[in-house]
Amino acid sequence: MDSTQLLKGVLDLAVLAVVDDEDGYGYDVVRRLRAAGLDEVGDASVYGTLRRLYAAGALTSYVVPSESGPHRKYYGITPAGRDQLKTQRDDWAHFSTTVTDLLQGATA
Repeated sequence: MDSTQLLKGVLDLAVLAVVDDEDGYGYDVVRRLRAAGLDEVGDASVYGTLRRLYAAGALTSYVVPSESGPHRKYYGITPAGRDQLKTQRDDWAHFSTTVTDLLQGATA
């Protein structure tokens, strides 16, 4: 199965969950997603998702100076983002349970 197609459908949810855990800059979010097991996630996809979620009001951003390179733009979750995360978590729980039940029934 092509997991990149599955990832497209849940990338917003995954990014919101990572940023809800701790604010992060673009590559930090990519690194944490990969460390969590989403090895196929692309840098450009995550950066685009961060920009889109920011534009939608789900994320806030701030710049942190860096002594060893360019300043980093950090993202944090907003109250609207937390509401979106809760809704998407509930939707995911329902969807994944439904698909699991369907697959288990198909093997019985």
